[in-house]
Amino acid sequence: MDKIKVMVIDEQALFRTGVRQTLSDQPDLEILECDPAQNTLELIEANLPDVALLGSDLANHNGIELGRKIAQHFPNTKVIVLSPDPDDEELFEVIKTAATACLSKRATGDELASTIRRAHSGEYPINESLMTRPKVAKHILNQFRGFTRTLEGVAAPLTRRETQILTYIAEGNSNKEIAHILEISEQTIKNHVSAILRKLNANDRAHAVALALHSGWISPETKPRRVPEDFDEI
Repeated sequence: MDKIKVMVIDEQALFRTGVRQTLSDQPDLEILECDPAQNTLELIEANLPDVALLGSDLANHNGIELGRKIAQHFPNTKVIVLSPDPDDEELFEVIKTAATACLSKRATGDELASTIRRAHSGEYPINESLMTRPKVAKHILNQFRGFTRTLEGVAAPLTRRETQILTYIAEGNSNKEIAHILEISEQTIKNHVSAILRKLNANDRAHAVALALHSGWISPETKPRRVPEDFDEI
């Protein structure tokens, strides 16, 4: 089994060593260290970690801005921001960078390992933070409304096939169901979904659908599509 490659990026060597030791008993994780005083983006390009654990309190290089650059240049590297004490304002800024999670530096080893695995599998645990941060959720909603207004009347950046697949997603179909409907491989559907998320700068499938609906790129009249009875779901 391939290990999840994790790069710890923090200017405090003691903290980096502590994280490595904390996760050392996790057999599916490979831990790398990076001092942000070095050229972090070059090190990421050389090692291509699956997950970057990024300290937000970097003195020489703003951690949140660095997280934004990592997400922009290396979309396959999932960023988890580690903050001494993440407040509402910081959480809002972290969400804007497309980070997958934001944890306190006091998080337990089990919590950190679980979040790494979830991020690697494509989940966005950071979305759960909004359930306990109503002010952040309201701020996000207000920005989202302003953003979608600027998109009205703009042509969708998606191909015809991508728009078709996003419509099926809006109807509640899984990747396997869409592959069955379109008679193409499930991996091809996954590739299309990845392209859709990248083009729309969406965190996940639900976010992509919301953007497309608000922008009029897919119809709000979509209804769940009934999969044929002979379809064998795993």
